[in-house]
Amino acid sequence: MEDKKEISYVDKVWKFFSTVKLSIILFIIISLTSIIGTVIRQQAEPEDNIKLLTEIFGGGLAPTIYEIFFWLGFMDMYRSWWFVTLLVLFSANIIICSIERLPKVWRFVNEPMKPVKEDTINNLQIKNEFEVKARLSTTKEVVLNTLKSARFNVAELKEDGGAVQFYSQKGRYTRLGVYIIHLSVILMLMGAMIGIFFGFKGFLNLPEGEASSVAYSRGGKEIPLGFTIKANWFDTEYYGMSDMPKEYLSELVIFEGGREVLREVIEVNAPLTYRGITFYQSSYGMIPDATGEFILRVVPNGRKENIIRLLPDEVFEIPGTAIKGRIVDFSPALARDPLGKLYTYADKMVNPAVNIEFTHGGEPKFTGWILERYPTTGLLHGGHRVEFIDYWGVEYTGLQVKRDPGVWLVYLGSITITIGFLMVLFMSHKKLWVRLTEDKGQTKVRFGGIANKNKLSFQSDIDKMAARILTLAAIKGGK
Repeated sequence: MEDKKEISYVDKVWKFFSTVKLSIILFIIISLTSIIGTVIRQQAEPEDNIKLLTEIFGGGLAPTIYEIFFWLGFMDMYRSWWFVTLLVLFSANIIICSIERLPKVWRFVNEPMKPVKEDTINNLQIKNEFEVKARLSTTKEVVLNTLKSARFNVAELKEDGGAVQFYSQKGRYTRLGVYIIHLSVILMLMGAMIGIFFGFKGFLNLPEGEASSVAYSRGGKEIPLGFTIKANWFDTEYYGMSDMPKEYLSELVIFEGGREVLREVIEVNAPLTYRGITFYQSSYGMIPDATGEFILRVVPNGRKENIIRLLPDEVFEIPGTAIKGRIVDFSPALARDPLGKLYTYADKMVNPAVNIEFTHGGEPKFTGWILERYPTTGLLHGGHRVEFIDYWGVEYTGLQVKRDPGVWLVYLGSITITIGFLMVLFMSHKKLWVRLTEDKGQTKVRFGGIANKNKLSFQSDIDKMAARILTLAAIKGGK
């Protein structure tokens, strides 16, 4: 009695997990909760999500809704016990559904093709029948060549009475398309779970010239990298003389054990990956109250150029002359208003400029702005030239840091699910029988077919083959 109860209970559980209805319900629940998880910022500061919920529900309801969502685990939804349980149930449902149905389909797919009786061919929905003014031997050759050109691997049966039957099938493995989709979903779910529990997403604002061995989660938690990354420089390239950014570039250097192991320039769509951790160019900005180094190109008239690096208020000299300069001001984005007054119109390095005070023999000569974008603003009397190249060390590069060890499973699943859908939507299992009988020098040809999908398309294929056979057999029979 106990064994029967145990078997009965197992059977009930198995039957429950093998239903398509459960698949649909779980899929809908996962989809709806994923929408909420996408809107809510995962692992973020409470203030960020309360602000977001205020925009949706208003200030009165936002704190209460936040508490409910927090209690339900929506603030770190993809790691919550209930969401993981949903994914496990969905995976179990797909696996059990496949185990329940796949053996029958596999036996059907591998079942050998057999000839059928004449009445069976006549009763098939997909069929065609016609007569050819040619002998059976001639028609048989034409039919065989036509079927082979349509990629049917044909078997032949000679019936009693002289009739000939060809039978073949193709696309039988397309019946497995739905199970390839099932496998793909499992692969993608496994990849997602591996990424959730063994990967991370973070950010790192790295000033020029600075290094870090940790990234940070949205909640500010340190994430050890296992190596050190340094930003040598950050630069923005613009279209022509406009303020429209063309590219954001950062030179990153990886150090491990105190030794440089990788140096690479990244841009928005070209990240750096090292030891499974990928650094994406995400943002940039100026470091508040930072003091950096001004980089100038000094070109004395008729002499070799010099690249110099200066701190604010530091004095430089044009070689071979008594001209000295001192940087007295800086603007990250210099412009002139309609009244001719200079002003800074942005807090990022859009149109940077330095204001340099020049002296000759200790006597003040003039003070002027030199713009990075317009090198001619640095032309001096006597043919000398001073160009502003960069203000280094005052910008940071914003990096999105991601480690996803399961992503290859997601990619593999994406490829196989595409193959599965192509098989399910556009391919079909086709069985074909063709029977030839001769009477008074003419041959009657009967086509009969079965297709699990795209039946109209298969009927059209048979009609085209019939038309070809009629034409070619008539030509050969008339010779």
